[in-house]
Amino acid sequence: MLRMLWGLGVGASFLAATAAVAAENPTLKVGVLEFGTVNWELDVIRHHALDKANGIDLHVVGLASNQATTIALQAGEVDMIVSDWLWVTRQRAEGADWTFVPYSRAVGALVVPQHSPVRSLADLKGRKIGVAGGPLDKSWLLLRALALKEQGFDLAGATEQVFGAPPLLNKQIEDGRIDAVINFWHYVARLEAAGYRRVVGVEDALARLGVTSDVPMLGYVFAETWAEANRDAVLGFVAASRAAKEILKTSDGEWERLRPATRAGDDRTLAALRDGYRAGIPARWGDAERADSETVFAILAGLGGRNLIGKSDRLQSGTFWPAATY
Repeated sequence: MLRMLWGLGVGASFLAATAAVAAENPTLKVGVLEFGTVNWELDVIRHHALDKANGIDLHVVGLASNQATTIALQAGEVDMIVSDWLWVTRQRAEGADWTFVPYSRAVGALVVPQHSPVRSLADLKGRKIGVAGGPLDKSWLLLRALALKEQGFDLAGATEQVFGAPPLLNKQIEDGRIDAVINFWHYVARLEAAGYRRVVGVEDALARLGVTSDVPMLGYVFAETWAEANRDAVLGFVAASRAAKEILKTSDGEWERLRPATRAGDDRTLAALRDGYRAGIPARWGDAERADSETVFAILAGLGGRNLIGKSDRLQSGTFWPAATY
């Protein structure tokens, strides 16, 4: 009887100690699109307990739209979302204190059917192109800037644009209703897996526009004051994110595990999504990348104007959280 009571006592003590350790980890809530690609990285963090290894408990909040994620962040319902630093700098110019750490440098590309006569931006004149994200989409603006620089004409005036949701535009090019499409990277990957041809990627456009480093456009966004009050938790999340990226970069088996989440219908699509994700992993985030962000801002502001940048006539101080550098 005594031995049983002792055993129960030890078990209770162990459970209590485990609960106490777990309670010490702060909960960090990340709001994401319910089926967005960032879920893959967050799944890896949770599956491998990388959050707990880095002193946090990650809670993922699925939301229906990009607008819903920003509303949730502004309402304090989540601690972080994924957005671009252009939104951050615009918000900071209006008095907000959002800040940014990189998530991905994967961006869009211009894609055409395999046997299309379109081989360069010059060949788009007079053609109908689909553009995901609307007239202020960053990929669209950067490709417009490249055409102006290298070809001397503006795609906005030289083509007919169809703006729409990414899956709808993929369907339209598959049906032959548009000649080309500028879409987000994962929709591009699905088209390439189906035999479509990339004409120019936005990462190539950036290099040809004079951006010499790999500038990540998307990142985790959170309040700067909150981050300073929860510095260890934020740094723990950044470390967990980097560790998850390393797994996704090196393990094909991990992608096989994630196959249902990617909704890849075949091996070619899964491989295209895997390779596209890996190409977007930021290798460095330091002075060179931050300086080049100023160049990217100037290019985008020049074409997008106030509708894009609001009151932010320059990249605002504090747009990038200074504690995250690698």
